[in-house]
Amino acid sequence: MVGVVGVLLAVAVPRMGVFGGTDDARNLSNALSLAKMRAAANFTQARLYVSVGGRNQHVETWSKTAVPPDWVAVTGPTLLSNGVAFTFGPVGTPPPNTQPAVAQAPLCVDKDGNAIAGTACIVFNSRGIPVDGTGAPTNNDALYVTDGTRVGAVTLSAAGLVTVWSAPLAANPAWARK
Repeated sequence: MVGVVGVLLAVAVPRMGVFGGTDDARNLSNALSLAKMRAAANFTQARLYVSVGGRNQHVETWSKTAVPPDWVAVTGPTLLSNGVAFTFGPVGTPPPNTQPAVAQAPLCVDKDGNAIAGTACIVFNSRGIPVDGTGAPTNNDALYVTDGTRVGAVTLSAAGLVTVWSAPLAANPAWARK
């Protein structure tokens, strides 16, 4: 029994000083990958829906068979860790070769195309490519989380490559790929 506790402590203690949002950024990365795969597998649009103030996210697909057609959740909400929020704080520059300016993904829209306040969405077309509101491929979408000491970013290339980044909270941070 003492040996088991020792092994658990050896694994847990080094992680205690790690940025609390790293796991949240990886969860976002995994959810984006799931949305991308759902879009391609079901030959429809899929999106990662983020409730910024609610500190949670879930994957949705566009259901053409719903009456009327609408976005349908395919996963339950995943909450951020305690002390982590969807924000980039004072960070003024995005990770290299990603967005032209640091910003959360655009607002989600409802089935009628109306913007939903307090949200952020990354939408994939039926080929798993991130698209903007007009359906054109985009590489401007990103999601940011922070625990008050570091900021994590999840970015997408126009081809759908998901990348996780981390940096200290600063106006011009030194971004590192995770």
